[in-house]
Amino acid sequence: MKKRVNIYETDTKAYSGMFALEAYLKESELKPLHKELIKIRASQINGCAYCLNMHTKDARKLGETEQRIYLLNAWRETSLFSEEEKAILALTEEVTIIQNHVSDETYQNAAALFDEQYLAAIIMAIVTINSWNRIAITTKMEF
Repeated sequence: MKKRVNIYETDTKAYSGMFALEAYLKESELKPLHKELIKIRASQINGCAYCLNMHTKDARKLGETEQRIYLLNAWRETSLFSEEEKAILALTEEVTIIQNHVSDETYQNAAALFDEQYLAAIIMAIVTINSWNRIAITTKMEF
């Protein structure tokens, strides 16, 4: 396989917007574990090994359990996730797999559980990890 472009080394300005989004998320009120659940679930859907490796490690550092990480792709089938986490995961899936748009039901469920500021942070976290996934997959980033 031929080596692919390393965007960070080739054009650091291209990363500045991504880093700005990460800085926003770091300063947001979004709970660190919620951020990691979003990042892991979107990365599972997108098949991004680089991001899965990074964010499962980060989640473990925050105290996330192996059992919940292993069952994250089957979150609907377990009682291990809270109502809030399930709303976040449902929204993550629908934004990541945008083919059928985000349903009113999924959006309203999340909106009922979170204030607008928190909901905005959730959406931005989903958008950001999807962008990182696409960069990592396209450039075949290795860990």
